[in-house]
Amino acid sequence: MSVTDRCNFRCRYCMPAEGLQWMPKRELLDFEEIARVVGVLVESGIRSLKVTGGEPLVRRDLATLIRMLRDISSQLDISLTTNGYLLADHAEELAAAGLDRVTVSCDSLIRHRFEDLTLRDALTQVMRGLDAAAAHGLEPIKVNTVMMRGRNDDEAVAFAELARRTGYEVRFIEYMPLDAQGEWASDSVVPAAEVVASIAAAFELVPVRHAGAPATVYAFADGSPGTIGVIPSVTNPFCDSCDRLRLTADGQLRACLFALEETDLRGPLRAGAGDDELADLARTCVAGKWAGHRIGSPDFVAPGRSMSMIGG
Repeated sequence: MSVTDRCNFRCRYCMPAEGLQWMPKRELLDFEEIARVVGVLVESGIRSLKVTGGEPLVRRDLATLIRMLRDISSQLDISLTTNGYLLADHAEELAAAGLDRVTVSCDSLIRHRFEDLTLRDALTQVMRGLDAAAAHGLEPIKVNTVMMRGRNDDEAVAFAELARRTGYEVRFIEYMPLDAQGEWASDSVVPAAEVVASIAAAFELVPVRHAGAPATVYAFADGSPGTIGVIPSVTNPFCDSCDRLRLTADGQLRACLFALEETDLRGPLRAGAGDDELADLARTCVAGKWAGHRIGSPDFVAPGRSMSMIGG
């Protein structure tokens, strides 16, 4: 569930240095509208909610929204995906509001390389955010790393060492064609199997089964804390078992990150639609979920909106 398309980073796999044209505020769902839609989805069977962006912590008073979402159900699993830059400032209030855990995006553990990848000298602040999340019990903590050939593909073992030292689950995500500038190329993708092999050469790994999750997860055979996971979205898609939906910041429901069509919930919501009508629209969206995104196929078509606009 995206709460904004705005971001304070400029990650190379997402958006150009100058940023994008942000959605007008009036087009974004307000907190009451978000809570209404989430309530309908929870009644329809949704049990896990991931709050994302853009960068969700640039949305003012996010803890207020988290509290509203927690009030919907004490059993709802609520997590936050963030770049971590503002996390140290907000971890305490987010935990108090009812947030369960966080996932932090971090693509390099080397300061100058992190700056090159994000166009922000912010690695130290991100590390502080991770420490604050742990201090306030926003666990288990996950770290998402997008591997790109020739940029950070030599850091797999260093990230595994981070997992062993901290207990984090570090997840390596294959670089996907969702950048706004359209620079993605298949030879920039680092296959998940290559990442696993690289880490396994340093630390013996044991597969861990996580039913229904996109990541294939491994523990360390020597019993060290932490895990690593790989999400092979390009080289070995998990489309046949995917159970994810995405709600964009402007109220569009998507059955796939790469969907070419969206189901408008904002329009009916603002026109006075009842909960049953919204639930029917959501069910229709799910029923229309396609077999797969077909990345790498000659007939692949990228979605019209990039990662930060979709809520990736």
